Amino acid sequence: MKGQSVSHLVSILKRSRYGEALWNVLRDRVILAVLAGLLVLLVIDWTQAFKSLVFVGDALVYMAPFFAMALGFAGFAKASGCDALIARAFSGNPTRAILAASLVGAISPFCSCGVIPLIAAMMASGVPLAPIMAFWIASPIMDPEMFVLTSAGIGTDFAIAKTVATFGMGLFAGFTTLAVVNRGFLRAPLKAELSTCGGCGPSFDVTANPQVHWAFWRDPARLEMFTGELATTGWFLGKWLTFAFFLESLMVAYVPNDWVAGALGESNVIAVPLAVLVGIPSYLNGYAAIPLVSGLLELGMAPGAAMAFMTAGAVSSIPAAIAVFALVRKPVFAFYVVLGVIGATLSGYAFQLAGAPI
Repeated sequence: MKGQSVSHLVSILKRSRYGEALWNVLRDRVILAVLAGLLVLLVIDWTQAFKSLVFVGDALVYMAPFFAMALGFAGFAKASGCDALIARAFSGNPTRAILAASLVGAISPFCSCGVIPLIAAMMASGVPLAPIMAFWIASPIMDPEMFVLTSAGIGTDFAIAKTVATFGMGLFAGFTTLAVVNRGFLRAPLKAELSTCGGCGPSFDVTANPQVHWAFWRDPARLEMFTGELATTGWFLGKWLTFAFFLESLMVAYVPNDWVAGALGESNVIAVPLAVLVGIPSYLNGYAAIPLVSGLLELGMAPGAAMAFMTAGAVSSIPAAIAVFALVRKPVFAFYVVLGVIGATLSGYAFQLAGAPI
């Protein structure tokens, strides 16, 4: 009898005006994971449940302008057809494409989450994985605001070196990916539910001359394509960002900075790889890491380890990693993490060998 009542309620919910949309939200695995986490917190630490909600809300509000700009650009690119221009620009000479992607990633104002819609649009448009990986690796490590804050918090020399390291990591990721793809691996990087989506696949031949409709809003069909892109991509990425920030709130609460300081406060021969290993699970975001790393340097942390910690953590931070995981197949995600770890290790050692002026 109880089972029949539940089925009846579900049937009524689906038939209501907004019921089907609500039902799809409630049965989504990502949303269910967040709700389950909140319920557990309410039982074991109800004050942290409230703090986590506030943390997620603040993070989403902070991200909103960047996310809106990225979604708007992705929707515009799709509706106007200029995604074909983007695809052609990054589908030409591989060396030039990787160089450009690494440079843009190092100086672009988008964080790893805000740039995800652009990455999705480029992948669906047929842009090769190599320049995308270069851009993807470089983007979360440095941006103009990060440069200013790092200069003020740690030192201008460190900020300049981190920018150079960002560009180098982008080049390393791009050319390594190019070599792997040329050997027949990492084909079709997008997840099946995205690559087979009617609105996600490329609607053009990247070798042809694209027809761009800049004033797409004058065409009802293209305007509908724009709004559909915003809704579909916004929901898909928004739920994953919510999940990512929820996990980040738990790390803020339960991973003490003293543990990080204890692990990285001693300069030794394995300081750089140790910093990479510690940076992967404990790193929160680039801005929160600045005062932490500044304090660790005062405690005697090796400068190369500081560079490794910040670059590895930026690539593998929870929001960045989950955003990548939500978009691509598991082998591509694993490759992304490996590239970030190796690139950060090399950057740390290079900074240490260069004299590490800070």
